[in-house]
Amino acid sequence: MNYRHSFHAGNSADVVKHSLLIALVRALQQKPGALTLIDTHAGCGLYDLGGDEAQRTGEATHGVLRAFADTNLLLDDYRAAVQAVNAGAEPRLYPGSPQVLAQLLRPQDFLILNEKHPDDAYTLRGAMRGIPAAVHQRDAYELWLALLPTRTPRGVVVVDPPYEQTDERVRIAATLAAAHRKWAHGVTVIWYPLKDRETHWRWKQQLRKLGIPKFLVVEHWLYDSDQPGVYNGAGLFIVNPPYAFTQALPPLLEALRTALAPEGHRGEITTDWL
Repeated sequence: MNYRHSFHAGNSADVVKHSLLIALVRALQQKPGALTLIDTHAGCGLYDLGGDEAQRTGEATHGVLRAFADTNLLLDDYRAAVQAVNAGAEPRLYPGSPQVLAQLLRPQDFLILNEKHPDDAYTLRGAMRGIPAAVHQRDAYELWLALLPTRTPRGVVVVDPPYEQTDERVRIAATLAAAHRKWAHGVTVIWYPLKDRETHWRWKQQLRKLGIPKFLVVEHWLYDSDQPGVYNGAGLFIVNPPYAFTQALPPLLEALRTALAPEGHRGEITTDWL
């Protein structure tokens, strides 16, 4: 499944992913110690919702624009992150994870971004100009392991690949296993698209065999029954989520489900420990 960020910027998956990233980092920042934030598949950093690629899919209509039409106060932090790159106006630009993470930085925190695609890496450097972030252009899985353990005692690794390669899930599982051996207490967030339940169930079975103790699964299924052969939603694997984050999750997830439910569908967002 090909999932280039630029075609899907601001869709329902981005709304859930970025809402949860904000909540996760803020939960970790309840302690004053420095954090290292690493984004292994950073993309372009900033996306034009009026551009050809975003307009070709029109997915922002069912994502960020629905979140802005909603009035639930629990989505205010997400909306503020989007407004920050739009001078407070209605969304025309959409912040990718690098921009969202940059907005959360405290003086003691560090941000490390990686994007292997040459054109996207060039665009990313422009989008992050003036922001204290290190930008790399390396193989994501090599960088993931090379930067562990982080320079600071605590950190977050965000893994958000386009799933263009047939072995993407295999590489994620192998790298996660190696990363956990090097950095057992670290927080890792892995995003994935949901197309059919059977394929995803098999992948979860493989990941369960890694024996990672604190492995949270959050899944957003858009439709009340699976739509064959199409994108049905997205999920996040979160290794070592902080207690403050998991305790605050239920009302936030319900707010997201309500705001993003497609016409005629209730949708579902579930959480479980792998």
